[in-house]
Amino acid sequence: MTIMKSIMLQGTSSDVGKSVLCTAFCRIFREDGYRVAPFKSQNMALNSYITLDGGEIGRSQGVQAEACNIEATVDMNPILLKPKQDMVAEIIVHGKRFADAEAGEYRDRYVELLIPYVQESLKRLADEYQVLVIEGAGSPAEINLKDRDIANMRVAELADAPVILVADIDRGGVFASLVGTLQLLNEEERRRVKGFIINKFRGKRSILDPGLEWLETFTGIPVLGVIPYAETNIEAEDSLALSSLRLKRQDESGQTLDIGVIRLPYISNFTDIDPLYDEPGVRVRFISSVTDWKDPDITIIPGTKNTTDDLEWLKKSGLDRCIYEAGKSGSYVVGICGGYQMLGQTLYDPDGIESQHKIMKGLALLPVETRFLPDKSTVRTEGIVCGATFAADQRISGYEIHLGQSEPVNDTLPLFQLQNGRMDGAITEDNRIWGTYLHGIFHNRMFTRSWLNHIREEKGMMIVTDEIMTEKELREKNYAALSRLVSENVNLEKIYDMMGLKK
Repeated sequence: MTIMKSIMLQGTSSDVGKSVLCTAFCRIFREDGYRVAPFKSQNMALNSYITLDGGEIGRSQGVQAEACNIEATVDMNPILLKPKQDMVAEIIVHGKRFADAEAGEYRDRYVELLIPYVQESLKRLADEYQVLVIEGAGSPAEINLKDRDIANMRVAELADAPVILVADIDRGGVFASLVGTLQLLNEEERRRVKGFIINKFRGKRSILDPGLEWLETFTGIPVLGVIPYAETNIEAEDSLALSSLRLKRQDESGQTLDIGVIRLPYISNFTDIDPLYDEPGVRVRFISSVTDWKDPDITIIPGTKNTTDDLEWLKKSGLDRCIYEAGKSGSYVVGICGGYQMLGQTLYDPDGIESQHKIMKGLALLPVETRFLPDKSTVRTEGIVCGATFAADQRISGYEIHLGQSEPVNDTLPLFQLQNGRMDGAITEDNRIWGTYLHGIFHNRMFTRSWLNHIREEKGMMIVTDEIMTEKELREKNYAALSRLVSENVNLEKIYDMMGLKK
């Protein structure tokens, strides 16, 4: 099957930077005047994106579509796998729930069944766009998985795409990983690899050059670029990126607010907290145990793919008591989506939709009850702040991905009034504890600044008056900077040539 002009980035392993580099090429081709779209046949991620029509896809393709200045569609990621328990994942096809399956069952029963969906998506994208930037998944050389791999070389063949192999030099062993990956491919697959990109390089290029010369001589494949290590501020997707979030730039100058984010085992949509790293005078850290607690000024319980199992983990770890006592003693506690459900009084799951826990007691910091339902809510939404005095009447936007519905037990203050008239979330009268189903709430930069300044004032700290850029302005700035970084460090002429395009 031959489609529009395309290029595919595959990696020597997960988290080598494929998603970010694909985002860069999406913006580069767009800047050069092409109608370009991203594509990833199969994603495994708990960090998802909601399309305009309510479809759920991998977050990386949503971000890449933004870099193309287009709306994301479910064709850009036809298959999304969301781990929900050990060895069990929810299968989402063309944006909607398809089935739950164990790993072996998925490979044996579903892989071949889903290939036509991948082909349909490729065809529809070919009808609309001139260039396709395709992202692989993990490594194309996993011997035990190759016969059922529908995310790497099989897709390259379907799209007739030249492949660039990407390796992360920061983790070490870059030459072995590139040569080893190449050697584990069959002859036809090796012929499809047209170049290498070495990512996350630190130091002097001249020291690396002898190795690059050897690599090109040994493999006969050109090195198309060496990308310097840089903080790109592009949203991550893979849960492996959580480790690098600990190293993100944060401003601890002057008076600092200590924000503790609970590191849930099934944490999802962890990019919700990204805007907090951009705020002046803020330190963000993950909390995985009672030992990590250390009395944060603010505690955030993020989203999760499995609320009941993660709530059980909180109780076994003892962090439930830390959070409860912090909330009752006047500290600041926030729950997002599953974290919001945990802050309530009771969670009901009589049909076993999430797990075998039929009834669970929540943390009892908000007067709400949650009941799990079979239909998942996946929607973008807008509204106004109605319950928080620190941001009264501000306009906000976000997106919802959840199975449960939460209802007030008594006269609970809602946090937001949404555009369809529905109320969302809950907040205590003193504004110290609140929860919401809206992912992306902190990406409303004015709301986030108002909330943090409210806390600063209550703690007798100086408020922050730095200029606030809108989320759209910040994202455009980051896409432009990423495009410059990659353009200056790859051989675009060779890349255009291998794709049969004119620059």
